[in-house]
Order: sequence, then structure tokens, then C-alpha cells
Amino acid sequence: MSLFRDRSQAGERLAALLPTFPAESRVVVLGLPRGGVPVALELARALSAPLDIFSVRKLGAPTQPELALGAIATGGIYVVNQDLIEFMGIGPGVIDALVARERAELERREQEYRGDSQAIDLAGATVLMVDDGLATGASMRAGLTALREARPERVIVAIPVAPPETLAAIRRLTDQVLCIATPDPFYSVGAWYARFDQVSDDEVRRCLQEARSWAAPQQAKSP
Repeated sequence: MSLFRDRSQAGERLAALLPTFPAESRVVVLGLPRGGVPVALELARALSAPLDIFSVRKLGAPTQPELALGAIATGGIYVVNQDLIEFMGIGPGVIDALVARERAELERREQEYRGDSQAIDLAGATVLMVDDGLATGASMRAGLTALREARPERVIVAIPVAPPETLAAIRRLTDQVLCIATPDPFYSVGAWYARFDQVSDDEVRRCLQEARSWAAPQQAKSP
């Protein structure tokens, strides 16, 4: 049975879990492209906060692309599941090739989505990192590792659905987690959505453009 109609509804339900932030806080919402961006848009809307992307690419196994060996995030930082790599007998040269390929795609997407716009400065901000759900959590772990390099004051992970063991691991890496459901057995992220179509590059750009309509005044007040 589906928990969410689509990503937008999941974002609206997540927004109901948002804490109250001090008036002096500078809050930024980051969506993991592509599926996390429509969810993040609804949180940014509820907060009247700026929305940006934080790109993370899964490192899929050569013979099983859906199996995550790790992930790479903005800034060139990546995490890998060394135990799984050794179990599958995958050599370091293969991993290096995967990293190079996914880094090129990550950089292409950031250019596609942002165009000439600069990434939002995250230093000293309260950052909400948003995805449409977690399975292994590899992409989110890579994102959180890279995000710390940007020196935010506080990091909150917001996801509609995740398996209990993955959520427990993510809690250890961040300041706070907002999650609606932790079904067990989990199956997959898409299993809990009535509509789980692939998010297009055009939709990501549309979400970022829409958020600029309410985020511009806040950004203009920032020092």
C-alpha cells in the first residue's frame, strides 16, 4: 500500500514535521537531484527558504548497476562500501573508472541545473538535506560527508521513508533526522509511492526557478 501520492505530497507531509527555527537562523534547503528536489521544494516553500541542489551520484556495480558500491558528491568526496567491493572481487582500477565517470556526470548536471547561478553559501547556515527516500543510504552518506566541508552550523536530514537500519546509521552522521515512515520489510523507495516517475532535468530547473520567487528577498537580506 502506498504511503504517498507523489513526491510533492511527501514533501508537504514532511513540512508538517519541521521544527521552529530561531528568527536569526539562516535556513537553506538542499535537494539531492533528481528525486529529492520536488520533495525539497515543498519544505523550502513552507519555510520561505532558498532551495539549491547538492549533487550525489551512486557508484553502481559494473554487472549490477542498481547495486550501490558507494557514492560521490559535490566537491569530489566519495564513500565506498569496501566490504562489498572486496566480496565482489572488484579491483581499484574499476572503482577509479566509476568515480571518474560519475564525477563527469555530476559536474554536467550541476551546470545543467544552475546555469550561471552560483551555489548558495552554506557556511553558518542551518541546512536541510532532502531526498525522496533512502534505501542503502550511500548517496546521503556521501552528501553529508561533503556537506560538512561547507561548514554549516547545523544539518538536518529530511526524508519521507527509509528502512529502520539505514535511518539509524544516518542519525549518527547528522544533527537531526525528520522521517515519516520506516516500514519493515522495506522493499524499495518507489514501493511507497503511487506515482514514482523519473524526475527530469527540466523539473529540477523548474523547482529551482520557482523557489527563487520567495527566496530572493531573504537572500537579499543576507550579509
